[in-house]
Amino acid sequence: MELLNLAAWLPCTEVEGPGRRAAIWLQGCDKRCVGCCNPEFLKFVERNIVSAESIAQDILDAKRNYDIEGVTFLGGEPLLQAKGLGRVAEIVSDAGLSVVVFTGYTVAEIEAMQLPGVDRLLRHTDLLVDGPYDAKNPDGFRNWVGSTNQNFIYLSERYDQTIEHAHHASREIEWRISADGRISANGWPCTVR
Repeated sequence: MELLNLAAWLPCTEVEGPGRRAAIWLQGCDKRCVGCCNPEFLKFVERNIVSAESIAQDILDAKRNYDIEGVTFLGGEPLLQAKGLGRVAEIVSDAGLSVVVFTGYTVAEIEAMQLPGVDRLLRHTDLLVDGPYDAKNPDGFRNWVGSTNQNFIYLSERYDQTIEHAHHASREIEWRISADGRISANGWPCTVR
C-alpha cells in the first residue's frame, strides 16, 4: 500500500488549474524557493498520512458530488511522493479525470533524478508545470504559474496552450468560511490555511 503525506486538500476548487477540480498539496519540499507561497508545506514532517487508495476514493467522491473534471497535485513537492501519487493518478485518470502536476523541478532535473514512481505518475498526467518559483521574474500573464521560467508541458491531448490565458490571466483567490468561523484561502498567491 502506497502512503502519502498530505499538507492539505480541497474536494473542489476553480483556481488551481483548468476547470473545477480537486487539489492536493503534499508536505515536504527541498527546493526552498525564495517567496514560496506555501512555506508551511516545506518541512519534512508528518501532517496527514493517508493511503493512495483512500485519497483516490475521496477524489472520485468529489467527482460525484461536485462534478469536477480533474485533480491538481501541488506542494510542497509532489514528485517527492510520486510513488503514491502515481497510484492516485492511475485510479482517477482511469475514471476519466484529468491530472495536473506542479513541480519545482525542471524536466532535466526530473530525468536526472529518476525518483521512484515518477514514470507512472507522468504516464497518467495530462499537464505538467515545471520549474522553481523565481520571485525576480514574476509572471502576471499566464494562469496558475508564479514566474516566467515555469513551463506548461502537455503530456496528453486533453489540454493545449489556450488554457494558459483562458478565462483570466490574473491572480484569483477563493475564500472559504467554515461552520466554526475559520477563514481559509487558496489560489495565487496563497494556499489553504
